[in-house]
Amino acid sequence: MKRVYITGAAGFIGYHLAALLLDEGLVVHGFDGMTPYYDPQLKADRLAQLTPRAGFTFTRGMLEDAQALAADMAAFRPDVVVHLAAQAGVRYSLEAPRSYLSANIEGTFNVMEAARDLGVKHLMLASTSSVFGANTEMPYRETDKADRQVSLYAATKKATESLSHAWAHLYDLPTTCFRFFTVYGPWGRPDMAPFKFTKAILNGDPIDVYGQGQMYRDFTYVSDLVRALRLLIDVPPQRPATPEAIAGADSLSTVAPWRVVNVGNGEKVSLGDFIAAIEAATGKPARRNMMGMQQGDVVATWADTTLLKTLTGYQPKTGIEAGMAEFVRWYRSYYKL
Repeated sequence: MKRVYITGAAGFIGYHLAALLLDEGLVVHGFDGMTPYYDPQLKADRLAQLTPRAGFTFTRGMLEDAQALAADMAAFRPDVVVHLAAQAGVRYSLEAPRSYLSANIEGTFNVMEAARDLGVKHLMLASTSSVFGANTEMPYRETDKADRQVSLYAATKKATESLSHAWAHLYDLPTTCFRFFTVYGPWGRPDMAPFKFTKAILNGDPIDVYGQGQMYRDFTYVSDLVRALRLLIDVPPQRPATPEAIAGADSLSTVAPWRVVNVGNGEKVSLGDFIAAIEAATGKPARRNMMGMQQGDVVATWADTTLLKTLTGYQPKTGIEAGMAEFVRWYRSYYKL
């Protein structure tokens, strides 16, 4: 029976992944700082869904506390570590940049060190579609060059990809970095557009539509995302015998047991269609406040998910209309509307 250690277990994605793994009978230990970047009550309520379940244990702690993190991980003895905890958000990185350096770089380094010491069978690290930055050729492929980030958040995530490649090579630590594409769904983050737009539309307030509405995102429903992660757990990368053994379409390193995998829906949705899906789900029209581009934002994201399907046979498929209908149902229930 696999033992899986999840950082950020009280977070949006961490909660859904932990619930899925527990449904399948795996043993899960969560680690989370419960930081106040957004309403801690939402994190506490997610955690309250997990704590009564058989096979789940939890520790509250900070990634930056290397000694405590290493001791906690060693006590659990995981087979797999899924590192989801991070200081998230493109826009907040303009306000509190140092928190991104400490949580995302120092914190991730501490996770890598603890995983190396324990010889875990698979280390999985959350990255982001934002690492593609100023790239304009789409859909984004894992093998595309990604060295022109336009936000500090994205830059810290790209830095952790590079750090993890070095650790995978030096210490033979099988590592998968997965790049998320705009994840949404029940129990989502209040700082993200699905949550903010739904709240505003239900309250009759205007929504700020950036980029004059000429923006596109590859929206990934959270249940699809965690299903993909569950399947990726079982396919850790291997160190290649020779550089020639690497297929060009597989973003494996030529020298390390390491890969990057896009996890997205594989289609781009316009901001207008996204807002229309919320209007349909709420039964209310949106009042649009058209704005220019925000610092650090990109115009579009769109994932090539060929590698994910090759590795797992799985392709996320929930459409924005169905996904946002589920989110709005959860939102109304959670806030008793």
